[in-house]
Amino acid sequence: MSAYSRPVFLLLCGLLLLTISIAVLNTLVPLWLSHEQLPTWQVGLVSSSYFTGNLLGTLIAGGLIKRFGFNRSYYFSCFLFAVATAGLALSMSFWSWIGARFVAGVGCALIWVVVESALMRSGTVKNRGQLLAAYMIMYYIGTVVGQLLVGTVPTSLFSVLPWVTSLIVIAMLPLLFAHLENQDSEEPRHSVLPMFRRRNARLGINGCIISGIVLGSLYGLMPLFLAHQGMSDADVGYWMALLVSAGIIGQWPVGRLADRYGRLMVLRIQIFCVILGSIAMLSGYAMAPTLFILGCAGFTLYPVAMSWACEKVSSEELVAMNQALLMSYTLGSLAGPTMTAMLMQSYSDRLLFVMIAVVSLVYLVMLMRKADKSHNPVAAA
Repeated sequence: MSAYSRPVFLLLCGLLLLTISIAVLNTLVPLWLSHEQLPTWQVGLVSSSYFTGNLLGTLIAGGLIKRFGFNRSYYFSCFLFAVATAGLALSMSFWSWIGARFVAGVGCALIWVVVESALMRSGTVKNRGQLLAAYMIMYYIGTVVGQLLVGTVPTSLFSVLPWVTSLIVIAMLPLLFAHLENQDSEEPRHSVLPMFRRRNARLGINGCIISGIVLGSLYGLMPLFLAHQGMSDADVGYWMALLVSAGIIGQWPVGRLADRYGRLMVLRIQIFCVILGSIAMLSGYAMAPTLFILGCAGFTLYPVAMSWACEKVSSEELVAMNQALLMSYTLGSLAGPTMTAMLMQSYSDRLLFVMIAVVSLVYLVMLMRKADKSHNPVAAA
């Protein structure tokens, strides 16, 4: 299967619809809970339950793909996500929403592993970079569209859930007309745990953890921060769209810089920009350019760290490494909103950006120490 073949195109179309649904829910769920007067720590726990589901979905994805193949695994994950989303309408209780978002997190993680692994296996060493860039751009375009929809359509719970659930079901249709090549049944299934022990990929894995903390906090708690500033749901959607749009704009330039100057140099610049953006947000001035810098640096961190680690494994180990990286990202996404929400509840909403700056500084120290021990890896493409 060549790059941008018919199955790849249809898979990306389905991903676009799913990403729109994910973006709408990630923004509105904290707002719906806030409107119900739930305390900040409970809002944070609901966000964390989604990322906990991501963790479980990542763990079971490899076995699911091995046994049922990419197509049927994709159908199952979409169905799971649709059921969990529709289940939000049953009750507004704290525990029922934790359960529904947990199941939704499992479905979304399965979707990501299926799509990323299918794209990686469908490409070659020369065009995997193109496929990964197309995947990230499509993902962020869907996220921006979702944020813009939040600002233009009615945002009440029972107005949103019907069309969001319908989008998830429609996203299953493209793969009815395409067959994704399954993993060879004779290939051994590689374990995820050895991927974490690879010293040459550890910096990429750590980068995925930090990326999860940063993006999990931004996705889960930035809408709450903006709402506490007195903004309407529409305004929150527009600011979140700006944040993610910066990530789209930064994808190609950051990727080309990483190819030319090495992952290490680019990662150091990205993390430094995240720290600067977080400090600037504390000042409260020039929010538009600050959010643009924060989004451009933060949302391009994961693909650079991911490509660093994927260069270190063979094609047969890509699914296992992809699981390990997504698991690392999920662990960061789980820890980030939980710790940050508690700090925001106890002290101030401004602790959101203090937390992001501190964890980014820790990773910057790792990157600076690595500079003297290893050359900059260059992408195979």
